[in-house]
Amino acid sequence: MNELLRKSATEQGLAIKNKEISATELTKAAYERIAEIEDKLGAFNSLTKEIALETAKKVDEKIAKGEELPLLAGVPLALKDNMNLKGSKTTASSKILENFVSPFNATITEKLLNNLVPIVGKANLDEFAMGSSNENSAFKKVHNPWDLKKVPGGSSGGSAASVASCEAALALGSDTGGSIRLPASFCGIVGMKPTYGRVSRYGLIAFASSLDQIGPFGRTVEDTANLLEVISGHDPKDSTSLNLPVEHYAESLNNDIKGMKVGVIKELMTDALSPDVAKAIEKAIEDYKKLGCEIVEISLPNLKHSIGIYYILATAECSSNLARFDGVKYGYRTHDAKNLLEMYTKTRAEGFGPEVKRRIMLGTYALSSGYYDAYYKKAQQMRALVTQDFAEAFKKADVLISPTCPNTAFELGAKASDPLAMYLTDIATISANLAGIPGLSVPAGFDRDGMPIGLQVLAPQLQEARLFNAAHKFERANDYYLQIANL
Repeated sequence: MNELLRKSATEQGLAIKNKEISATELTKAAYERIAEIEDKLGAFNSLTKEIALETAKKVDEKIAKGEELPLLAGVPLALKDNMNLKGSKTTASSKILENFVSPFNATITEKLLNNLVPIVGKANLDEFAMGSSNENSAFKKVHNPWDLKKVPGGSSGGSAASVASCEAALALGSDTGGSIRLPASFCGIVGMKPTYGRVSRYGLIAFASSLDQIGPFGRTVEDTANLLEVISGHDPKDSTSLNLPVEHYAESLNNDIKGMKVGVIKELMTDALSPDVAKAIEKAIEDYKKLGCEIVEISLPNLKHSIGIYYILATAECSSNLARFDGVKYGYRTHDAKNLLEMYTKTRAEGFGPEVKRRIMLGTYALSSGYYDAYYKKAQQMRALVTQDFAEAFKKADVLISPTCPNTAFELGAKASDPLAMYLTDIATISANLAGIPGLSVPAGFDRDGMPIGLQVLAPQLQEARLFNAAHKFERANDYYLQIANL
């Protein structure tokens, strides 16, 4: 493997600018790495070699002319396969979209191409981003680069695994209830969910529109800060997009955090944590004390209801959003239907996987006549209470910390037959989506089997700069981020 692939995106970008390597050479090196390990990893659904090399060529031409390069120009990136890239397959890892070729670019894809970031391929995911282990893909399972017998986390498992295994320096994922932060934790990298509305969702295949948010993966906090800057900004094509200026997030990374109030979420520091995770979080608390922070205990009394709230609201929204996949305008259509109604039902029965069907049925039930008030309306009211809990918490603390997940990566198949156990994997991450606040997972050590542990850091809405600053200081107080899966 080219040693430069082991470096952070920031270091790779610098090497291109300093002419130590050309963008074309770096992109080709990424494809060599993919060819070397992809058969056993399963991180990509498809590769976009022509598009990536064309972008890299533009970078090299700019350098030859002595022109200034945009942020992250020439650094290889993996794009989650639920985001549209014109001329490439966009499948959401579902049979129903197996042969769908996107006729347009998502807004974030346009931003990546304008910043000359080579998109090397479309990363595997749980079907329609529904899952916590990346075992729900219709095509193949993604494996964890630290131990191929274990899951990489979901739903953005392919994105996280590609970065952790040095197939790409950067990746984009989507986070509906922890789908960026959980894989980042399981794969030992940094993953970040921005404030709801900070990044345009135009061109993202919707799962739950009031919860989905696109966010960055990188090997360091600096990488994710720079990538968030590239993809952020107002978009008139997305009515939920915030019309606010984009910050230069990396500028705040080295601000002093002495005196910062770091809140430890009491409800997530329980006996349910694996001993190794508990130990790592206790050490993180001590690290923040050494950095001069004040540690305060924070209670989020309604957090215990967040799983129930989420699986009513998210499934209700998915039931509505996935109604468009019916075999009429695009995607898979059954070959064996006698009439229109049978065409609809058979197409959806054959095209969707079991987890997607489960969530559609749950959501349809919650929205149905006679149950709407008891389930959906009540969940929306409880969501407001969770949001209120965070508002109160941030009056006492500048940032909040917790484990990203109560456990480390588990073996493939270990929870496949127990949906409830799988859903509980997201207990620490879901509430941030309900409240629309930014959250990040940063490497915080390893368990006794050498599997990565993640520390979750949360901040108030639109305080991404504060979030990055607090996470960066912790990251640099340790060397976990320098350790790479030996795949």
